[in-house]
Amino acid sequence: MLNKKKQNFWIAMAFLIVPLIIFTFFVVLPVFKAAVYGLFNWKGYGPLTGDGVASTTKFVGLENFKEILTHDVFWKSFGHNVKIIILSLLIELPIALVLALIISSKSKTNIALRTVFFIPYVVSEVIAGVVWMFIYNPQYGISTTFLAALFPASPDGFLGDPNTVFNAIMVVVIWKYFGLYMILYIAGLQGISNDIREAAAIDGATPWQLNTRIIIPLLLPTIVVTLFFCIVGSLQTFDIIWAMGKGDPVNSAETMVTYLYKFGFRRSRMGYGSAIAIVIFVICVTFNAVYQRLVKKGN
Repeated sequence: MLNKKKQNFWIAMAFLIVPLIIFTFFVVLPVFKAAVYGLFNWKGYGPLTGDGVASTTKFVGLENFKEILTHDVFWKSFGHNVKIIILSLLIELPIALVLALIISSKSKTNIALRTVFFIPYVVSEVIAGVVWMFIYNPQYGISTTFLAALFPASPDGFLGDPNTVFNAIMVVVIWKYFGLYMILYIAGLQGISNDIREAAAIDGATPWQLNTRIIIPLLLPTIVVTLFFCIVGSLQTFDIIWAMGKGDPVNSAETMVTYLYKFGFRRSRMGYGSAIAIVIFVICVTFNAVYQRLVKKGN
């Protein structure tokens, strides 16, 4: 029996060693190197050895991290990420859940609707951002003829007004990703036996009671997964915002990742950018730890 256990152990290790090497090479080492670079005023070229005025590198310790935590734009970008999380949880996921409940049954119409709602997720974030920039264009976009009548914006349009650019981009974010969560909910709904629905109907349950007291509680594991994906995705939002104005005007739609790219890499401050990446990494890991703890406590 002992030999059998050892054999199973080494078989498992044989299957795990390659993924472990890949994970170490592409995740662990980059995180470690970013943590090291974050301690230097490194411009992105040259080794981490110089300390003179003409050098590309200077050891600064925790100064990069101190600068990040005292920079108003970083906290503004962090606040935008929090807003994206809140709006996604309050608008995006409920829309996806309601649509999933409506079109979860198998029919040609529902299958066609699922395809239509899921297509935005398949489209590239950059392409989606460019298309919506044309829609929001103040001269010939659809916003000029329809949206501006309901939601007045400045002459520069929704993307040129600091008061409206964030909300305008949030419309695109919700439109882009709700289809993914809708499909996940539909997959969860299809795993619920029809016998439960039939038994509830025989007992006289209304559609509202069926969904709120039976179906949604049974769908809770899927909802928990979508919450995790939604929050982590919101913390990493970059492509759409960058394609729709790079977080401007005046950092009105800045997120932590656009802040990293703009204030780190575009300004050749790789050490500072690496420090920002570590801060984002710590935020994501902290959220994951809290999430796992709450999920285990809930179970």
